[in-house]
Amino acid sequence: MNTPARPPLDVPADAPAIESYQLPQLIRDLRTYQAELESQNKVLRYSQSMAEAASERFETLFSSVPLALMVVDEHDLVVQSNSMAQRSFQPTERDRPLNFLMPFVSAGSAQAVQAAFAQARTEGHAEAKEVLFQIGDDGAITGDLHIARLDNAHEPVVHFICAVIDQGPLLAERRALLQSGAELQQRNEQLRLSEARLADIINSSLDAIVCVDRERRITVFNPTAAALFQCPPADALGSPLERFFPDAAEVLAMHQISTELPATEMQALTALGGAVPVEVSMAFGDTTTVFARDLTARKREEAQRNALEAQLRESQKMQAVGTMAGGIAHDFNNILHAILGNVELAKEDSALNSTAQESLREIEKAGRRARDLVRQILTFSRNEAPRRVPTDLAEVASETERLLRVTLPPQVELLLRVHPGVPAVLADPTQVEQAVLNLCTNAIQAIQATPEARGTVWIELQSEAPSSARCARLGLAPGHYARLSVRDNGPGMDPATRERIFEPFFTTKEVGQGTGLGLAVVHGVMRSNGGAVDVHSEPGRGSHFMLYFPATSEAAEAATGAPPPPDSVQGAGQHVMYVDDDQALVFLVERLLRRRGFRVSGFTDPYEATEALRAEPQGYDLVVTDYNMPGYCGVDLVREARGIRADLPVALASGYVTAEIEREAMAEGARALIHKPNDVQELCATVQRLLQENA
Repeated sequence: MNTPARPPLDVPADAPAIESYQLPQLIRDLRTYQAELESQNKVLRYSQSMAEAASERFETLFSSVPLALMVVDEHDLVVQSNSMAQRSFQPTERDRPLNFLMPFVSAGSAQAVQAAFAQARTEGHAEAKEVLFQIGDDGAITGDLHIARLDNAHEPVVHFICAVIDQGPLLAERRALLQSGAELQQRNEQLRLSEARLADIINSSLDAIVCVDRERRITVFNPTAAALFQCPPADALGSPLERFFPDAAEVLAMHQISTELPATEMQALTALGGAVPVEVSMAFGDTTTVFARDLTARKREEAQRNALEAQLRESQKMQAVGTMAGGIAHDFNNILHAILGNVELAKEDSALNSTAQESLREIEKAGRRARDLVRQILTFSRNEAPRRVPTDLAEVASETERLLRVTLPPQVELLLRVHPGVPAVLADPTQVEQAVLNLCTNAIQAIQATPEARGTVWIELQSEAPSSARCARLGLAPGHYARLSVRDNGPGMDPATRERIFEPFFTTKEVGQGTGLGLAVVHGVMRSNGGAVDVHSEPGRGSHFMLYFPATSEAAEAATGAPPPPDSVQGAGQHVMYVDDDQALVFLVERLLRRRGFRVSGFTDPYEATEALRAEPQGYDLVVTDYNMPGYCGVDLVREARGIRADLPVALASGYVTAEIEREAMAEGARALIHKPNDVQELCATVQRLLQENA
């Protein structure tokens, strides 16, 4: 294309033509201008290409960004939306199309969204937190709505680009974190409560609990441990375990083969160095726990239990020996009864001045000594309560002193001391006198056995309230007692002898000088009178016996002299039935009663006696029966006789009459109990009394 020539641009139009401006120059200028235009066109085409590339990149980014993006105009029309927005707001074809944004906003979030659009219009951007978008009938999205204003001067309508950041996963994670935090807080609270409970258990445990670390340093020291080891926890913490458990190293060596150590006894040390017996068990782990239980009380109880068991064994032994002695005494009674009765008959048959009388008197004397010996055995073995009456022990002690002084050896001094205010006691005076006589006789004989053969026997009577420990040891009830003591400065006794002194027939005397029943009788007397006997003795320091009698508020009965001798018994032909399994006794009683004017029918078989009584009920005036017969009891015969004839007097004879036997016999109708062996005159007097009462 031909372009007309024109003057240079910098030359004014009204300027005169410059002749020197040639055509070649004009062509060069035109070419330069053309090159500039072409360069500008290239820049424009490059700018257009870059703009188109940027638009494509925006479209690609807009459509592929993993956020719901929308371009919304000021009339809520969704001008453009990416695929994420379409999937989020219209997941199915049946759902509402994404033409407008506000219909998806829930009523609770609508006001916040409108306020955000208004803010973005004025400020350029805004944000609405946790907006709830309703999707379909049941779906929902909770997200943050970010709004930015699009500035375009060529468009009269304002457009906004909106981004919905789905907070559902974040909210779920937040809720999970909150729940996890709550659970963690709950577990921490449970752990705290568990630790508090554990601390309470440790602090309130009755056992000492000590925890140590791997270096055997104490980390836990509960209050029980502090009391047991007499050490405050602050002083014990950090100390080595061996401070309180010297054998800990040896015990902890068990950790190599076991995870725990069963309970074992050992000696522990207090902070002051005192020894404490403890029962220890251990549990091993990162922390070694030592459980220690104080055995001081248990050891004391075991010692007390052992003492009580020893007392029980002694009591059972004494009871067994007493039962045996009672059985022996029963048979011996029959023999003595026959001996003494025949002596009485022989004395009557011989002349008063004959030499046989002297021999008979010696036989009678020996028989009476044997009878007294049997009575001592029965005193030891008898379990029934004696006839206890209010007794003044001062009077008994004085009478005993008078009896002893008659035969007191010159090398032995006897002293009596009665303290004022000694109460009366419930006791059998005869038994008490017998017990004191036995103790004093033993003391005198013990002094005589010493080489010097000189010494003193003290009898002391006073009021005392024994300590609880002594009452428990002696089996006494707490209260006031009268204590009658017999003490000597003889050779004393060793522990082995002291443990056996109350055994029947145990004696340290030579053969023929003692029976070994004296202290056994004392033991029986005190037991039957509700008291106890205590003894202290050491070799070379004498012996001290203390008799404890329970005090009573009743006034003591006045002492009575010996009963007057009974009048001579003489029957008037009354018929007496005598039943005993010992033929010698039956023969003796027949001779005794017949000489005194009675008719006697003797039987050794209780069944024959019953048949004879049944055959002739009115033919007998009195029935006397033995209590203990082979295969038969005298109480049964009492019952049979009363059944045959109710008004017939019946007497029961026995050498071993207990309170239970007496109650049973009296309940069946027995009129009297005859103790064997009695004097012949006493037996005949009892028979005559019963016959007279019945008449």
